[in-house]
Amino acid sequence: MKKLMLGNEAVARGAFEAGVTVVSSYPGTPSTEVTEVISKQYDEIYCEWACNEKVAAEVAIGASFAGARSMTAMKHVGLNVAADPLYTASYTGVNGGMVAVVADDPGLHSSQNEQDTRNHGKASKIPVVEPSDSNECKEFTRLAYELSEQFDTPVIVRLTTRVAHSQSLVDVGQRCDYKLKDITKDPAKYVMMPAMAKARHAIVEKRCDDIAEYGYDCAFNKMEINDTKIGVITCGISYQYAKEALPDASFLKLGITYPISAKLVKEFASKVEKIYVIEELDSFIEDFCRSLGIEVHGKELFTKLGEYNPQMIKKAVLGVDAPELIEVDEQIPVRPPVMCPGCPHRGMYYILKKLKLTVCGDIGCYTLGALAPLNSVDYCVCMGAGIGMAHGMEKARGQENTKNVVAVIGDSTFIHSGITGLIDVVYNKGVSTVIILDNSITGMTGHQQNPTTGYTIKGEPTRNVDLVKLANAVGIDRVVVADPFDLANFEKVVKEEIAASEPSVIISQRPCALLKTVNYGAPCEIDQEKCKNCKMCMGLGCPAISNNDGKISIDASQCNGCTLCMNVCKFGAIKKVGEDNE
Repeated sequence: MKKLMLGNEAVARGAFEAGVTVVSSYPGTPSTEVTEVISKQYDEIYCEWACNEKVAAEVAIGASFAGARSMTAMKHVGLNVAADPLYTASYTGVNGGMVAVVADDPGLHSSQNEQDTRNHGKASKIPVVEPSDSNECKEFTRLAYELSEQFDTPVIVRLTTRVAHSQSLVDVGQRCDYKLKDITKDPAKYVMMPAMAKARHAIVEKRCDDIAEYGYDCAFNKMEINDTKIGVITCGISYQYAKEALPDASFLKLGITYPISAKLVKEFASKVEKIYVIEELDSFIEDFCRSLGIEVHGKELFTKLGEYNPQMIKKAVLGVDAPELIEVDEQIPVRPPVMCPGCPHRGMYYILKKLKLTVCGDIGCYTLGALAPLNSVDYCVCMGAGIGMAHGMEKARGQENTKNVVAVIGDSTFIHSGITGLIDVVYNKGVSTVIILDNSITGMTGHQQNPTTGYTIKGEPTRNVDLVKLANAVGIDRVVVADPFDLANFEKVVKEEIAASEPSVIISQRPCALLKTVNYGAPCEIDQEKCKNCKMCMGLGCPAISNNDGKISIDASQCNGCTLCMNVCKFGAIKKVGEDNE
């Protein structure tokens, strides 16, 4: 039976068919749907959201040691967090097969960098397999478990945004009858203290050679000999682009992109006259080919930046320009990224800007506070970094010179990697003020539950982390819960906490406006007779409020009636539709 599936959905199906028992992940676009689909469609698999990718990988490793097939899924920067256990799991090997699904993001659609996961594969000596469409997502995932167990290694299934979020037909099969393997006590294999690790390193190096030899004739790699004037070595979504641009060329499509079979590459090179290596991001395959002494054309023609497309490949290889685009003589409205109408973070940033504070930000919806007109986030590096950066600023410039510095971090991100930063502030006698943005959900990746919400991935009630008690437990005595829409009180709270000579936490608490449980009632409107055109409401950056030829108006189709603009207006010119504000 064939079924149309997203790449992520097909990976989930591959895990199901492979007989996977345990899946633990942390949500991160473009990988999130892998775990969500498993949780919703495959009750045979235990599935959970972990508090971060490191913990998720450790859960998957533990399940593997227990004889089960396991999976963890993450985006590329999540692999940085999971690297510590995964690199050592390369040495221990597996019992039941283990797969780490890692989704890269060429083009930075939802990420802070464009790192290439194949480099992690090489550095950790973990094989990387790379599908190019949804059917391969399913098949490669299923086969990755066989590869994992055959060679006693975790396996990385590398996706990219276009593969993860594109649809194509998938051959749907049945779930295999996988039996849990026996648990064996073997410290020499599973206890990575120096003496054991030294012996295991030799095994890992041999394993890499064995997998490269396996790659010469396996189901992952494919050679297509057509016109031998042009040969293309490629992988992943680049294969689809290159096939469209160069339909008559010969292709070596690498499904295992680490370790690469030298024998296979040399054989392909002997069959074609001129070789192009077409791969998004780093020159990974290209560098390998050059190390073999094979002359190839790569990044001197193709960029290391962003995504490819058939037109740019055709231009680079054949010198053929893409057809001119048809221009439409219409004014297309600009749609910059912006926080949603009713977003609870908007009031908080409005106050931080008013107070002219320096803000060390973090990863989440609230990163959009860096954009006009709020212009409030000054620094953002990675998840959990805001707290450490604020502490570092204080230690660099002194407490008196950094009273205007605050850290902001979401509730899910705080659980992910902010707790240790807060402990560091307390332990090292810092006085930073940390604002935890508690919107009752993991917002940025699409409303996933997290340890603060009180529900599991399946919506089952569970114990929730009490942020006030947690802050108290790590040594924060000053903890204030404040509503960011009560602007006067929130401003008062912020002023008091940044003036304190000890560390403090402000919990900015209001649920995400998009939650089904949130209903603010009728939208707002502007009484034009009372409006003084002061534009204070425009400073909120709400997409429902606009200035058209000097007239401020509220679009009722976008406004959700949150009333933040009513709190800002000094003249009582904003009211709920159908209500009298006299």
